[in-house]
Amino acid sequence: MVEIFSRANRFRGPVRAVILDWGGTVVDFGSFGNVEPIIEGFKENWVVISAEEARRGIGLSTWDHIGAILRQESVLENWNDVYGAPPSEYDMRKIFMSVENFSSASAGMHAQPVPGLPESVSLLREEGIRIGSSSSRGFQAVDALSEAAREFGYSPDSMVCSTDVPGGRPFPWMCFQNAINLETYPLESMVKIGDTVPDIQEGLNAGMWTVAVTKTSGELGMSLEEAGRTDPAELGMRISRLEKRFLDAGAHFVIEGVWDCPRIIQEINKLLAGGERP
Repeated sequence: MVEIFSRANRFRGPVRAVILDWGGTVVDFGSFGNVEPIIEGFKENWVVISAEEARRGIGLSTWDHIGAILRQESVLENWNDVYGAPPSEYDMRKIFMSVENFSSASAGMHAQPVPGLPESVSLLREEGIRIGSSSSRGFQAVDALSEAAREFGYSPDSMVCSTDVPGGRPFPWMCFQNAINLETYPLESMVKIGDTVPDIQEGLNAGMWTVAVTKTSGELGMSLEEAGRTDPAELGMRISRLEKRFLDAGAHFVIEGVWDCPRIIQEINKLLAGGERP
């Protein structure tokens, strides 16, 4: 039975649902499954881009991600060297189709959960919290990813991708659709958790508590093995820089990984109990 809430009253908690991003948040430490199809999609169209260039705009819908990459001066120079003219919308569509094909084919290979995911999800569900999800990728890629993640024991209660709604991040539509699927409101009883600036913008635009993830994120771009062999002082400095970037983007909280989710939910519960809103 759905608990009835009246907007005439201030909601005082607790958190009813969380919406988790996929790559870089709950699976695929470093979010390589989002980057590799982008690199291959450009390569199939005769333009070579670096991993650093491919990560520009990560978290946006695939179409907008491609646009962000093509606006980089270094990429434009490479494109002009190959084609002798700036990329057109037709060129973008060709890249988009290539990226979508590579993404759908490889998504299932990037479903390894990040450390602490099973324990965190179990603790959240013990508190009666529903689990939603949003993704910048299209339906076929998310379907393959979710099927593979299910083999590892992770299956959210709601799955929404950018092609299910009028627009991807930073628009709030995926968050709103999750709220409908989960039959959960008010929006301040929900928490959006992701690993990119567009994730933060999505959560804020939806009026939800917004939590950003650093260590496992696509913006940091390090695999679990790379993070493990990086000098702790250097890793800490890089994480601190990213934390500042996320806080400057408006995140209410910043954590290293989903293993910190239960603790942060308790912090949000305290704020809600005091009548605060995001």
